[in-house]
Amino acid sequence: MKRLHKYLIRSYIGPLIMTFCLAMIVLILQFVWKWIDELVGKGLSWSVIAELLTYVSAKLLPLALILAVLLASIMTFGNLGEHSELSALKSSGISLTRIMLPLFVLAGMLTLGAFLFSNYTIPETNKKFYALLLDIRQQRPEFDIKEGQFYNGLDGVSLKIGKRSRSGKMLYDLMIYDHRARAGNVGVTIADSGQMVMTEDKKNLILTLYAGSSYAEYLDTNKRIDKNRKFQRTRFASQQLLFELPGDSLKRTDEEIYKDNYMMKDMEGLLSYSRELRTDMNRKRDRVAKDLVMTQYFRLEDKKEEPTPLTEDQKTLASKRIDIEQWYDSLPPVNRADVASHALMLAKGAQNMVNNSLDTSKSDLRWINRHMIEWHRKLTLSVACLIFFLIGAPLGSIIRKGGLGTPVVVSTLFFIFYHIISLAGEKYARAGILPVWLGMWGSSILLLPLGIFLTIKSARDSALMVGESYTLLIRKILSFGRRLGLARNEDPPTVE
Repeated sequence: MKRLHKYLIRSYIGPLIMTFCLAMIVLILQFVWKWIDELVGKGLSWSVIAELLTYVSAKLLPLALILAVLLASIMTFGNLGEHSELSALKSSGISLTRIMLPLFVLAGMLTLGAFLFSNYTIPETNKKFYALLLDIRQQRPEFDIKEGQFYNGLDGVSLKIGKRSRSGKMLYDLMIYDHRARAGNVGVTIADSGQMVMTEDKKNLILTLYAGSSYAEYLDTNKRIDKNRKFQRTRFASQQLLFELPGDSLKRTDEEIYKDNYMMKDMEGLLSYSRELRTDMNRKRDRVAKDLVMTQYFRLEDKKEEPTPLTEDQKTLASKRIDIEQWYDSLPPVNRADVASHALMLAKGAQNMVNNSLDTSKSDLRWINRHMIEWHRKLTLSVACLIFFLIGAPLGSIIRKGGLGTPVVVSTLFFIFYHIISLAGEKYARAGILPVWLGMWGSSILLLPLGIFLTIKSARDSALMVGESYTLLIRKILSFGRRLGLARNEDPPTVE
């Protein structure tokens, strides 16, 4: 059996490494396609790009491992079935579950390794990745100007554009606030259009404005606005502005600025911070309830002092049921208005206090959900390797097709289904529609019974993927329907 185990593991390792590399390449290309606008034109060296892609690879490794395990399992057992090796093993008395055992142990080891990697390595690489991405965004900021948004990447200037051409050089509906005097908004320029060009040495940016006007207030010797409120207004057909760009060397940001983010914590840190947030949220609720009692319901003047005990007469009066409507009608008209106004003021104050507390609680709860989602993600992505092996191994023995044809199609369908359910569950968990555990484990809960079902069917040599069995079943159903229809159309027997 040891020789058989070695043969199965050797047959599995090759497809696993190949499919893992293919999955990683596809996911990295997806990342590059998504962030291509952040990388193009930044003057980045190959070492910086390689460093960024290394951090991205670490972040995408658990997801690529899931797809690799599924695809390699289908390919391995499909090859065994295609070359009749699986039938030979079963005819010698070795069951499918026994054949799957060494690879199941290997999948368990991969699951454990993926968990340890997600818990300890990915938080550190996330810190380095987001710090490097921030540095890249700040490099060559002229490429990050978005339509309809103020951009503050240029030193001392806030720039807003209404529209941008496809080439990115022509800008329309420009508005520029000049803060270089360090005296506030003392200058503003509006232009119908403009052209943005970088100098040949790539050290300066030339912005040529067309058909615009500018407004500037005079400053005194202390760079304060002149007391006489003098200003200058000019119109121009064309005007050029020169801005100095940062150098080619990438300025590195301290990655520790992201250490408090939920994506940069391990499971212990996530759970500890979530408990602190929940304790603080409960403390805030108790404080709001106490404030409502002391300031809105009983109007105690001194919150620190305990209320004075009631006398026996006051207790007797308080125990009696008071008809508020009758009491209010007995008041003089002038006092009625005062009482209603005062009651309305207290009610609005209580409502504002409750609404503010509710908004704060919702914000804290969303932040708790973010931490718990990340906590569960480290487990779900790891356990998914084991679940997809339970799906891929019996599915490959049923399909009995190796190579990259049918296994790639089947694996892609299962992976897309898993990914869509995972994203939907995470979205609902983040919004508070579903409990966090259900949103994050929903895809695993759905796929695990499928893996067990396929394993049972494959162990029993069920014709699950044979088209003739489904054709025969359909024929039986149609034949039964025709017989049932003929029986209904027959004339009922007459009784004499």
